[in-house]
Amino acid sequence: MTKPYVLGRRPPTARPRNPARQKPEPRHVPGHRPAPGRRATCGEAPLRAKGGSGSEFTPLLRMVRDQGLLEHRPGWYARGIAVNLLGIAAVVAGLALIGPSWWTLLLAVPLALLSARVAFVGHDAGHAQITPNRKVSRIVQLVHANLLLGMSREWWNDKHNRHHAHPNHLDKDPDVAADILVFAEHQTAGRTGLRGFLTRHQAWLFFPLTTLEGIALKVYGVQALLAKDGPCRTRRERLVEGALLLAHFAGYTALLLTLLTPLQALVFALVHQMLLGVHLGMAFAPNHKGMERPDEHADGDSWGHLRRQVLTSRNIRGGALTDWFLGGLNYQVEHHLFPSMPRPNLRLAQPAVRAHCAALGVPYTETGFVDSYRQALGHLHEVGAPLRSEWAE
Repeated sequence: MTKPYVLGRRPPTARPRNPARQKPEPRHVPGHRPAPGRRATCGEAPLRAKGGSGSEFTPLLRMVRDQGLLEHRPGWYARGIAVNLLGIAAVVAGLALIGPSWWTLLLAVPLALLSARVAFVGHDAGHAQITPNRKVSRIVQLVHANLLLGMSREWWNDKHNRHHAHPNHLDKDPDVAADILVFAEHQTAGRTGLRGFLTRHQAWLFFPLTTLEGIALKVYGVQALLAKDGPCRTRRERLVEGALLLAHFAGYTALLLTLLTPLQALVFALVHQMLLGVHLGMAFAPNHKGMERPDEHADGDSWGHLRRQVLTSRNIRGGALTDWFLGGLNYQVEHHLFPSMPRPNLRLAQPAVRAHCAALGVPYTETGFVDSYRQALGHLHEVGAPLRSEWAE
């Protein structure tokens, strides 16, 4: 097991830096501002916020950079991608060998797990974690998001950029905008009928609703692609995205209908997408729900990068299995502070981040796997309380 880096000590694998030959900083580290006219890469955020409180982050950034933790690890990702693709190929081979049988439904379980790995790679590529080469990152993300998952890369990046810039801010973070779920009591106002029912019981219905997440990601992406004001800025982007999405849907449908009966193909697809949705929901649910909201504080909009990301994020304790199952998103604090940091380096940066937060007196939230869901669902239950009270009256 790799030992965590000691605070302030250079890792044994990192080479001493020669100032005369030092490589330029990666363009996607926190603090980098995109050049005029260039779209921000997923997760980019300014180092300093209003009021200069970004200086709290500067020593931590320097320490992490000196330890080599912002350096890319394409070999680690290449191995993971290769293993995952081989796993998907094995599932397809299993479908072909078993043929039109209801036993093939069992293969929907490993395929959902492997599909979640595809989503995690697409997420990391969008953050430029895999390589500093923007063209390669774009290709990797297009293949994983559009071709393999059927999810629009441009739609996801646009939405995810806004989330990283203003996490848990009700007016600025699309992830906490009132929709099927609501995240603040004032968002419950005027919700009646089906929406009112969902809000009253949203904590209990959370995991059943996540079964629709895999399908929703596809639907939202297609809607954004077809919208005139969607995130695709050029006709070429729209054509590339559309062609890959079409290839995904056509290939996925043809594969299942070739190997299974129409009814078996439909049920297999539903089970696969529902399990994928639950898996992704389990990875995203504990990250921010129930944590601090900048819009609740008078000075929330002036928080620096460190406080904005740390106070709104929750980590989940665990070992290698947790890291694998949650795709590294269990290190949510570190990921939000350093969105371009390669996934395997997040746990190595954790001791330095925790110690730095302790020195500043900034709360660093970390909890167990089960307790993280208890806290997140408890918050959703509390938010729905006003509607339950009205319903009881």
